[in-house]
Amino acid sequence: MSGARDRDVMYDKNGREKNKIEQGVLYLVATPIGNLSDLSERAIKVLSEVDFIAAEDTRNTAKLLSYLGVSKPMVSYYQHNRTERGEVICERLKAGESCALVTDAGTPAISDPGEDLVRLCAENGIRVTFIPGACAAIAALALSGLFTGRFAFEGFVSGAKGERKKRLNELASEERTLIFYEAPHHLINTLNDFYLAFGNRKIALCRELTKLNEEIIRTTLSEAIEYYKTNSPRGEYVLVVEGGEKQKDDFWVSLTPIQHVEHYIKNGMDKSSAIKAAAKDRGVPKNEIYKEVIKQ
Repeated sequence: MSGARDRDVMYDKNGREKNKIEQGVLYLVATPIGNLSDLSERAIKVLSEVDFIAAEDTRNTAKLLSYLGVSKPMVSYYQHNRTERGEVICERLKAGESCALVTDAGTPAISDPGEDLVRLCAENGIRVTFIPGACAAIAALALSGLFTGRFAFEGFVSGAKGERKKRLNELASEERTLIFYEAPHHLINTLNDFYLAFGNRKIALCRELTKLNEEIIRTTLSEAIEYYKTNSPRGEYVLVVEGGEKQKDDFWVSLTPIQHVEHYIKNGMDKSSAIKAAAKDRGVPKNEIYKEVIKQ
């Protein structure tokens, strides 16, 4: 196995090798999000036996392969070279080589440029298969203590302020549990934006998942904002937010806070009363709505 730990080759009752690596196939291999022991036997076999590995960061993947005792040719495949490199990988697959696609941690193609490679393979009739493993979003959802029966994965929210607020306002009426990724240096701003758009909902903040310092904070948005005023965010976060309550034909669910206030003003309210009414509808303090209004 190219230097990997020795394993007995397994065969089925018809004498065929189980999990044999097939030529011309792209293998999506989920890698550990923290604990290296979470890598499956099948994932190790694939990484050991494919012709080459496409990695988001070849340096990080080299460390994993070193831990496994595996030596394999690698090519980088990431956000800024995915178009050009995707074509190269597809050509090699068409020529009969096998490839494992890995991201830095977790499941490739989920909130990851690997989705483009999967799409390209599908367009070219190249077989793609999946080696299950760790996924930070699902791990956090399971640990959140919130409703798991129906959920929506949003990944990273847009960094553009206008686009970000527009998207969060659209999600305010979403009844499913919401899952987001966030970097530590953006966390406080994101929590404030959540509070303004969603009101004071329950949230689970999950960091360092599967690692020694794993931390799950189950709280509310207002309490989370207070907590991080005196505690610096550390590590990458998965944020699991309680879904909205079932709406009773509320007229304002598709409106921005400013549009909400303008609706009441057009119907005869003064600005102060309109702000108070909009805040009550949304379940947020009136000063939060006031801040939005004075910005325009």
